[in-house]
Amino acid sequence: MSDAPSHFTLRMLLPRTLLARNIALLIVLVVLVQVCSLSVLVHYVQRPRVERAASVFASYVQTLDTLLDAAPASSRDALAERLGSRGEPPAAADAPNHDTPLDTYRTYQREVFLRGLRAHLPADMPVVWQTEGGQRLWIRMHAQGRPYWVALPIPQDADGTGVEAAALLSVVMAALAALTGYLIQRHLNRPLQELAHAARRVSAGENPPPLPTDGPTEIAEVSTAFNQMTAVLQQAESNRALMLAGISHDIRTPLTKLRLAMAMSGSSRESGSTADANAPDDSFTVAADAYLDQIDTILQQFMDYAGSGERELAQPGDLNALVSQLAADFAGLGHEFDLSLAPLPPVAFRPVSMMRVLMNLMQNAIVYGKTGLAVRTWTDADAAYVAVGDRGAGLDAHELEALKQPFQRGHNARGHSGGTGLGLAIVDRIARLHGGALRFLPRDGGGLEAWVVLPLKPVQ
Repeated sequence: MSDAPSHFTLRMLLPRTLLARNIALLIVLVVLVQVCSLSVLVHYVQRPRVERAASVFASYVQTLDTLLDAAPASSRDALAERLGSRGEPPAAADAPNHDTPLDTYRTYQREVFLRGLRAHLPADMPVVWQTEGGQRLWIRMHAQGRPYWVALPIPQDADGTGVEAAALLSVVMAALAALTGYLIQRHLNRPLQELAHAARRVSAGENPPPLPTDGPTEIAEVSTAFNQMTAVLQQAESNRALMLAGISHDIRTPLTKLRLAMAMSGSSRESGSTADANAPDDSFTVAADAYLDQIDTILQQFMDYAGSGERELAQPGDLNALVSQLAADFAGLGHEFDLSLAPLPPVAFRPVSMMRVLMNLMQNAIVYGKTGLAVRTWTDADAAYVAVGDRGAGLDAHELEALKQPFQRGHNARGHSGGTGLGLAIVDRIARLHGGALRFLPRDGGGLEAWVVLPLKPVQ
């Protein structure tokens, strides 16, 4: 259990996109490589170089000490004066400076040089590094038992010169590597973006053009597989449309003939028989005609669910106008809807499919809710909303969520004939086809609302 919070935190810190993750990984790798390279440079190149410089400089100091000791007394003081000799070295000579990483490195290299120099010089020849008033080395020498503090210039290898160029070169190389990786990743991500765009078009019922297959082998294989899948889906869609058209024709043709035969039979009986004798036949004809209407309605619902508007093109339209038109149509049938329509920007929708959505929801409110019929619209930054509500004591929101599945009917629909359990499934499918969603929420003051959420940005 203790690993769960850290794992969650790691996921939150990671970038969301593959491009950002790969670039971040590349930058981390480049930084690690540069750190390792600089470590190798410092410990296996610069440090031996500084230690060799300290050894050579120690030999030079010992030679100078020997010459100073062997010099004639009359000229020794003049020679020591020319070397900048003084009685004592300057005070506070070893004050380190760590303001920048470069200062830290120079201090480290100075300490390496001083340790090497002191290791090669006798113990009675102390060394002081002057940092104030100029960089100099003060070394105490002896001539005939007399001490002389001599100032010598600092060797270039001990002063950390040249490291700026190495550090700058490392930074430039790291930036070039990161930029190159970014360009390569962008090049690799472009086919993936095209694939995602084509997949969204397929889900929206469109037929995108084939993806290019001339890229890297792995991307080309994915594009080829997607093109094959698209071709199979298009063929399946053509076969389905042909099959549905055939089923509709083959079933509705005998239904029409049966309806006509029943009408002709009823007419002939009325012309040659008494009213009392025809009463049972008339009731049978009415019942049979109602059954034919139910069969035709069920068949139409199957056709609606199978189609759901994939072939219909979405276009910007006035959603409030469509709601007002349907409310007026239902008002003409005696069902009044209370409208609360907020101003909406043009919303991209399929007109026939969206009319089917709102008609289904408003019809359900009339049949199952019966009272408190209302439709309201509003918008936020991302989506437009249409809510159809009622005050009925029907199913709750949780039960209605299950009715989004095909052929599911609630217990309050058992007494209603002619349904197939496809009404809400059709609404949900069309809403998702628009990139939106169908939601059910309790209504303030009692009852239920069905929300149709439509994105303001059209589905790509």
